[in-house]
Amino acid sequence: MTSGGSFYITTPIYYPSDLPHIGHGYTSVAVDTLARWHRQAGDDTWMLTGTDEHGQKMLRAAAANGVTPQQWVDKLVTESWFPLLETLDVANDDFIRTTQPRHEQAVQAFFQALYDRGYIYAGEYEALYCVGCEEFKPESEIVDGTGPFEGLKVCAIHSKPLELLQEKNYFFKLSEFGDRLLDLYKTEPDFVRPDSARNEVVSFVKQGLKDLSISRSTFDWGIKVPWDESHVIYVWVDALLNYVTAVGYGADDENFQRRWPAYHVVGKDILRFHAVIWPALLMAAGLEVPRGVFAHGWLLVGGEKMSKSKLTGIAPTEITDVFGSDAYRFYFLSAIPFGHDGSFSWEDLSARYQAELANGFGNLASRTTAMIERYFEGIVPVPGEYAESDLAVHKTVADAAAAADAAIERFRIDEAISAVWTIVDELNGYITDNAPWMLAKDDAQRARLGTVLYTAAEGLRALAVLLSPVMPEATEKLWVGLGAAETLGRLQDQPIRAAGGWGALRPGTSVNGLAPLFPRVEQPA
Repeated sequence: MTSGGSFYITTPIYYPSDLPHIGHGYTSVAVDTLARWHRQAGDDTWMLTGTDEHGQKMLRAAAANGVTPQQWVDKLVTESWFPLLETLDVANDDFIRTTQPRHEQAVQAFFQALYDRGYIYAGEYEALYCVGCEEFKPESEIVDGTGPFEGLKVCAIHSKPLELLQEKNYFFKLSEFGDRLLDLYKTEPDFVRPDSARNEVVSFVKQGLKDLSISRSTFDWGIKVPWDESHVIYVWVDALLNYVTAVGYGADDENFQRRWPAYHVVGKDILRFHAVIWPALLMAAGLEVPRGVFAHGWLLVGGEKMSKSKLTGIAPTEITDVFGSDAYRFYFLSAIPFGHDGSFSWEDLSARYQAELANGFGNLASRTTAMIERYFEGIVPVPGEYAESDLAVHKTVADAAAAADAAIERFRIDEAISAVWTIVDELNGYITDNAPWMLAKDDAQRARLGTVLYTAAEGLRALAVLLSPVMPEATEKLWVGLGAAETLGRLQDQPIRAAGGWGALRPGTSVNGLAPLFPRVEQPA
């Protein structure tokens, strides 16, 4: 993507009745890292997250807690979801709630447009419904119950009995969009990523699409159908529209033109909604389809997908309270190939924190700044003539920056981090090989010592810029420690695509005492 273009990216909007667990945090920090990278590259970036607050599940939870649905969602959002963003250092540009008037009014305008264009009709509907999923279940996700639910049909995901619902509903003519969708996947092979997700979507659409029930009339916690107020719009469809209502659909055309279409990052369990139903709705309304849908894998704990009902959900604060938000972001974004399932374990997190962050990157930063303080009175030295080993560092830095940017374009944050990490490994080896502590003992080697320490410091400058979207806190400390803030300005203003160019850190800059970037942690018992 060329610098200056629009880059609009979204997380799914989360269901606030679930307490945030590390899976929600994973999606949020991934999207935040992509947004920070593009923002720092000069692209016109906008990151959206938010909450999906309608539906029967929410209505029942509010009733069980003796409050109105609105009071219930207000409490959940302020007590759990806003703090999550703060805990994980997420710099979102907007937070949409589906109970906000800006969303409700635009959703009604969108549905009126679909109705006027002939894509919605009234019909009878009978199907098995899972309140936990807020979804009429396809055959493939209905199983026979066991134990106390023997003889009943249960949801394959929640293992809870399904309810047979019979309603007069409004339907969207989804069945008319199969060929157009298949054509979209063919002409835009990157529309759904990774390939495994794309293949699943293509085979699902090839089996033929059924029309979609888009309203409910048995409860009223939702957005009213504009031409029939006895119905509310089905929660899933109302939720999908947040991506356009948040950027001004139906209210601010100029902003809508500037931002839309978006990239959506979602968990693979909600892929069909985003890669099939959502583009079909947009086609029907005469709007552009999204730029792309990226489905990431599940976080598994003890081999199982996390869920509240199975008590496998781990709150992000359990990790950040011990290791800090940077380590959380680094670990989940580097340890799991983005798009695949990944397993979480405390042992793995702890080992990576120690090896890669504390000993690898942190130690490199503290020894380099300490040697500049010891041998050059805290002033970044002037490099002399570059030897082959120095030029090898220049090349590593340039190659890593280019490879990382290319990986970000492919939504492979894990590959971007491992490209940048080649600089950490190269510099650690370079310092060992050049032994500045030995050079310092020989006055004749003074110029060489200056070159070695300048090379290490300038490599750290590049690392601070390239890792700032992943670890905003530690890189900011490093930036200030290198004295770069004084001469080069704020870290987040450094053009990230130019980070691999050599020689930006100015000789003569004063380094400031650097506290350990990744202090030793007391292990949780």
